[in-house]
Amino acid sequence: MAADQVVPFLPNVRRSYVEARGVRFHVSEAGEGRAVMVLHGWPQHHYVYRDLLGDPPAGLRIIAPDLPGYGWSGAAPHRWAKDDVALDVLALMDALGLEEDVLLVGHDWGGFIGYRMVLREPGRFAGFLVLNMAHPWSPAGVVARQAWRLLAYQPLIASVGVPLQRRTRFLERLFGAATSEGRRMDRETVRIYSERFRDPVVARTATDTYRTFLLKEVPGAVRRLEGRRARVPVRALFGKGDAAVHYSLAAAETARADDYRLELVEGCGHFIVDERPELVRERLIELDRETR
Repeated sequence: MAADQVVPFLPNVRRSYVEARGVRFHVSEAGEGRAVMVLHGWPQHHYVYRDLLGDPPAGLRIIAPDLPGYGWSGAAPHRWAKDDVALDVLALMDALGLEEDVLLVGHDWGGFIGYRMVLREPGRFAGFLVLNMAHPWSPAGVVARQAWRLLAYQPLIASVGVPLQRRTRFLERLFGAATSEGRRMDRETVRIYSERFRDPVVARTATDTYRTFLLKEVPGAVRRLEGRRARVPVRALFGKGDAAVHYSLAAAETARADDYRLELVEGCGHFIVDERPELVRERLIELDRETR
């Protein structure tokens, strides 16, 4: 059964469960040195960072939690408002003793939440590597032009996401469609991701993720634009062939940040960590060197 799915094996990775803000986090760690908190998105879990965990860069401690309700973490005591999840992860950092000089990496929803973390508590972070996610300052006109991408799949997940993820092959087909030609995920990787969403708690979490976004967070963003400025260095790495999130939503000219750079990656889709793990690794090492 999906609920009994075994955590995928990764050699030399330390596993633990950490209680923080009402969430029982499943945390995978590898390496020693400066802390790097790496956050996944949907429809994935900590395994997206398997290359970094399996071979951590010298001097870096890779910390990969499953976000609340995802992977093998316990359900959140809320309906997955992104500010709440940011507070959950900050509480996890407290529990792990990570008070300052932390590097943050976030893909997809992990990037969305990462922005809320660095805007809320910038003093804790040395830098932020965000992967295929819009920044929070995108002008309304740009968002409106790209809204059709969200409407192509998000209302479906927000409404019938539980049976869709648990009882169909929707996720398997999505992984195939959203990766670039020549860099398809292998069948076992797709299975490791998609099988976890057959668990009712995980499927419900994903549905809540999109329902809260469409019904509360999008209207809230329209009413009140993000006015906070990013004070930590932000490096945005973006697969240019992303069909879900357009790179114009991460444009440098609209970012309210002291130090923001956008790099577009040709021949790469949304799942950049799976498609180009070596490039993600290189950019993390560069950010570490820049911020020492």
